[in-house]
Amino acid sequence: MKREAVLRELREVFGPRGVLWEAHHLLLYEYDASIDKGRPDFVVFPTSTEQVVAAVRIANRYGLPIVVRGAGTGLSGGAVADQGGLMIVTTRMRRILEIDPVNLRAVVQPGVVNLAVSQAAAAYGLYYAPDPSSQKACTIGGNVAENSGGPHCLAYGVTTHHVLGLEVVLPDGEVIEVGGAALDWPGYDLTGLIVGSEGTLGIVTKAILRLLPQPEAVVTLLAVFDTVDQASEAVSAIIADGAIPGAIEMMDRTAIQAVESAKRCGYPTDAGAVLLIDVEGLTEGLEDLAHHIARICEHYDAREVRVATDPVERERLWSGRKGAFGAMGRLAPSYYVQDGVVPRDQLPQVLRRIQEIGQRYGLVIANVFHAGDGNLHPLILFDERDPEQTRRVLEAGAEILRACVEAGGSLTGEHGIGLEKRDLMPLLFSPADLEAMARIKAAFNPENRLNPCKMFPSTKMCLETWSRRRARMAEPIRYRAGSPEMPPEEELWI
Repeated sequence: MKREAVLRELREVFGPRGVLWEAHHLLLYEYDASIDKGRPDFVVFPTSTEQVVAAVRIANRYGLPIVVRGAGTGLSGGAVADQGGLMIVTTRMRRILEIDPVNLRAVVQPGVVNLAVSQAAAAYGLYYAPDPSSQKACTIGGNVAENSGGPHCLAYGVTTHHVLGLEVVLPDGEVIEVGGAALDWPGYDLTGLIVGSEGTLGIVTKAILRLLPQPEAVVTLLAVFDTVDQASEAVSAIIADGAIPGAIEMMDRTAIQAVESAKRCGYPTDAGAVLLIDVEGLTEGLEDLAHHIARICEHYDAREVRVATDPVERERLWSGRKGAFGAMGRLAPSYYVQDGVVPRDQLPQVLRRIQEIGQRYGLVIANVFHAGDGNLHPLILFDERDPEQTRRVLEAGAEILRACVEAGGSLTGEHGIGLEKRDLMPLLFSPADLEAMARIKAAFNPENRLNPCKMFPSTKMCLETWSRRRARMAEPIRYRAGSPEMPPEEELWI
């Protein structure tokens, strides 16, 4: 009866095409791009702030957990409904409300695709700097929730540096505005608090973004090394020299071979590592700077440095990096990507330790990452249909993150904590630290209804759910949607 009442109210607000509730439809929304799964009981697709408010109030009346999802490209389980409940999908809130070229601002709804902001601003010679590798698919709402980065965050910073204000629906349905169009705003930085809060404090329904002038010129370098150590030392030397490029990306041999097989970008498949470097700025003097960086790479034994100034060649080189994760399908059916951060001078040691962990667990690990700021993305290759492999992958992933923290780094650089890393938070934070964060969360989300059990386990129920979820993830896949042996619908809900 409760289910029927919830469904009736949701359909009154969203119409028959704006609500999903049948098991075969919900299957599509039980996962994001992480390894975690959890099925919601209902999925709704609002097109306005008012509909988000209505959805939140219905969920509150019936005691349902609420999870917000954008394009589902998240890599830490932040949009997984592991407690069931109501999922609010914001992809139909996709209007660019304003491009203000005079004040270098854009106002957008949360379902706007990241790249679409730059495409809309291009007519004014402007762009939006944060550029996750999934920028052709990921949405601004998810970027705000996870404080997403990207290759060019080395020079321009991550999402929080480019969000000036937000419209937010709180867990009780109240709508607030934080920040604004001004460069500075008095009082507490509530905008900065909400960016990166992973959907636990409020639901973003509008964002004011900072736009930047497009660089006058860009030069892209591809530096080829025989070893990862040589490439890592070159990265540290470039930054220490004070010549901060727009981006410095690294790929190891395993990643190079997969990318070249898929994309034919011209990467040498016998290289131990390559650096992809963007140098941006005024045309005057830019080529001299690019050649200076090339000489630094050569000093650290780069066997070749290619300079691409033609836009077609630049796009070809970058297409390999942007498509690197997808190219891993050439090597294995599945991959598990990590997101640890280490000081730049620790790159060689930590990368060697990652390979040692892979060898010890019998797993192949490819490395594709933001070398300039030490943000590692080890891709652990495996077959998720094999429960034993899945178990080893999860253990290896946790060990890699421990290695990053022990080296003076962090658990995440841009993917967030979500479900994936919440049990590892004590590696970084003391009980007092975690308690302080829990109090902030309680001030916004006192009933823990909004994205519960994410970032850190705060209740016994969350810990028990986590244990059950890990056990389920290690089970072999037994059913296909619609197959005769599929369990009854009520048994499929989580």
